[in-house]
Amino acid sequence: MRDSATLKFGGKEFHSRLILGTGKYPDYPTMQKALEASGTEIVTVAVRRVNLDRKQESLLDYIDLKRYTLLPNTAGCYTAEEACKYARLAREVGMSEMVKLEVIGDQRTLFPDNEGLLNATRTLVKEGFIVLPYVNDDPVMSKKLEDAGAAAVMPLGAPIGSGLGIRNPYNIRIILEMVQVPVIVDAGVGTASDASIAMELGCDGVLMNTAIAGAKDPVMMADAMRKAVEAGRQAYLAGRIPKKLYASASTMMEGMIE
Repeated sequence: MRDSATLKFGGKEFHSRLILGTGKYPDYPTMQKALEASGTEIVTVAVRRVNLDRKQESLLDYIDLKRYTLLPNTAGCYTAEEACKYARLAREVGMSEMVKLEVIGDQRTLFPDNEGLLNATRTLVKEGFIVLPYVNDDPVMSKKLEDAGAAAVMPLGAPIGSGLGIRNPYNIRIILEMVQVPVIVDAGVGTASDASIAMELGCDGVLMNTAIAGAKDPVMMADAMRKAVEAGRQAYLAGRIPKKLYASASTMMEGMIE
């Protein structure tokens, strides 16, 4: 599955492996241009922060739903019950049956609440949702979420919005070995090299928001992230050389004339 030409989950197929959030942009037109520059096919929006009645200007007015697949998320929810409530609301108003599931356990770090996340995943899967849970970089919990029916797992690279990059690549590698569903790094990416590293590890995709929306030039950064994800994926498929402690000559010396 890791070598598949496309990103697949929940019966859907995507050519872009970059998923974009929609918060923190200076304005909606900038967000629109960044989405286009990124080449993304999946756009995530926080259900709690969207004007769903559409009687006033809404974020959704600036997202072409014929072009992008909407992935509502439960950002800002601190209990399983609250997260399930907003997932149901998103489906009820026709946003999507897919949900990026967030159950936050700590207000300062915004780390996930593993227990609440697992309970909410089980509940929503039973109700027919395609669940993509945002989880700590915890291989054991990632496997439990897969067993609970998650369509993908989304381990953090670093705390949300921190821009610290992939802090524990070894845990991400273990997660990749332990689960069969797609692994999408979510949170912590700060620049293009971080996205490339995630893809070089073998991850199936990367989700980001602040790294693009908070950049000095969000549209240029979106283009850079597109290229980084593509390059990282290509490097993973090509297969890097093994690391060595000592030098290894690039030119064969045997048989050369003295």
